[in-house]
Amino acid sequence: MSDILVKAITKGIRVYAAVTTELVNEAIKRHDCSPTAAAALGRTMTGALLLAANLKNQEAITVSFQGNGPLGYITADATPDGYVRGYVGNPHVNLPLKADGKLDVGGAVGEGMVQVTRFTGLGEPMRGSCEIVSGEIAEDLTNYLFTSEQTASSVGLGVLVGTDFKAMAAGGFMLQLMPDADEEIISRVEEALKKVRPVSSMIADGVSAKGIIAELMAGFEMDYLSSTELAFRCKCNRERIEDVLLSLSHADMQALVDDGQAEVCCQFCGEKYHFEKDELVHLMKLADGVR
Repeated sequence: MSDILVKAITKGIRVYAAVTTELVNEAIKRHDCSPTAAAALGRTMTGALLLAANLKNQEAITVSFQGNGPLGYITADATPDGYVRGYVGNPHVNLPLKADGKLDVGGAVGEGMVQVTRFTGLGEPMRGSCEIVSGEIAEDLTNYLFTSEQTASSVGLGVLVGTDFKAMAAGGFMLQLMPDADEEIISRVEEALKKVRPVSSMIADGVSAKGIIAELMAGFEMDYLSSTELAFRCKCNRERIEDVLLSLSHADMQALVDDGQAEVCCQFCGEKYHFEKDELVHLMKLADGVR
């Protein structure tokens, strides 16, 4: 099943659902994540994609959790055309399972703040934040949308990790009430949410993104709008890394030259860029020329 995000609407409601198993596995591989870290990062990236689905084409969004738990921080960037990247502060953190047998993502995240930044390309980015309420990611994004954006929503996220530390199923949904939602619709939605099974269970059973919406919204006549393919994709390249090196002080660049080589690792994707001494000397001369 390829990763995909599907949008649908009905009177008073819009629903987005996504299957993200492949891109979550790409993140797990790149960052060498333990099961707890994999679940936290996978949920955050999926949530970022769902939030980005509301954006315009040239916009982007960053979702960041900064908690006092052992994971440290979790960050994901996503765009409305289906690309996402992300990283976690301590990818090897793996807490004991909770009493119900589930991964203790909340304990790994801890207390702190969740921040959402929207990049419009026009002036300063738009930022909103609120306190982490559970650390389970989905509940926190639901709370963020209500408290910071005044949008009544329900976010469901799940990552099922196997004994081989790979994601067996990953995905999520976001349901939002629109201004024309009346009391009858709200009541029906509340009942539907009480009955919905874990999204990772649906995907593990082979349910597609469209199928998630159909199962969640059983009894509603849905209008399916569009489908977007999803993928883990980073913005880094050698030129961007060179720009980072050019921003270093002369003393720092001289230290790299004295070492005879340098290796820079992208925090978002783990890609490594190696620079030989002659390349570093050239970059130092370029930097000194514009200082």
